Amino acid sequence: MEFRQLRYFLAIVEAGSVSAASRRIHVAQPALTRQIKLLEEDLNTRLFERHARGMVLTMAGRALVEEAKELLTKRDELRGRLASLGSGTVGRLSIGITPTYLWQSWATTLLRNFRRDYPGIALEIFPLLSGPQLERLRDNSLEAGLMYLHHDDEAGISSMEVHRDTLILAMPMDSEWVSNPPDSLSQLSNADFIWGFRWASPSYYDRMIEHFHHLGFQPKVVQYGADNSAILSMVSAGLGLAIVPDSASANPVPGICFLRLPELDACDMPLRFAWSKDNDSPILANMVHLVQEHVDFLRQRQAQPGAGC
Repeated sequence: MEFRQLRYFLAIVEAGSVSAASRRIHVAQPALTRQIKLLEEDLNTRLFERHARGMVLTMAGRALVEEAKELLTKRDELRGRLASLGSGTVGRLSIGITPTYLWQSWATTLLRNFRRDYPGIALEIFPLLSGPQLERLRDNSLEAGLMYLHHDDEAGISSMEVHRDTLILAMPMDSEWVSNPPDSLSQLSNADFIWGFRWASPSYYDRMIEHFHHLGFQPKVVQYGADNSAILSMVSAGLGLAIVPDSASANPVPGICFLRLPELDACDMPLRFAWSKDNDSPILANMVHLVQEHVDFLRQRQAQPGAGC
């Protein structure tokens, strides 16, 4: 049984005769007659009673009418779904975002634009540090991520730089350093610092340590936080100072004063959009294309005379 035969069958039912159906769907009468005969042979039952004035459905034929309509409708729906999946316009996309950037305007604009262009895609956003993101990309439990990523970690991973951040000093509001701010990191050699764990974001951690090594600065670390939210909470509680991405200062944090230092501005922290090279999802391809467009637009705007950062 073929879908074409079911379509011919319904055309004859609606037209009332083979000749009328032939004119309506532009198929020769002998071809229609032959296909209906083959359909009856395949089903091992007669679908029509032939009379001089036309064709009348048998009981089996009447039962087939609704079934044929349903089958053809399902076929059309399946075609539409598969075409949408193939073009990346329906489905799901899981993305990890390092928590510091969840509220950054350029990241929220990217998500908003993707939703505008692909309303049939359900985004699944996971606030994850760079280390766990990379692990989940490698085990295919995450499709893409915004993370700190070093080139040495890119085996099997494709990525593009989307943003460059710097570092900033976070101090408790009642710290002596707020009223008497330091000019350089060397003045903070005896200060208590709150630090992150390397496993949370290896690329970020290594880049920062390497930068401080070149400066000859070794912070006195007395406390640890699992991520920047935890670290800033501990700073707010007065447990010490912290050095965090500048983006962490984008939103007011109670009890914390942020301070820029030239030595911290000099440590650029590239954030990358990353995905597995083996992932051939059309949905992911659409997101990658949109990310590239978004990055190009921001770079062009920043390159305009008088444009700020």
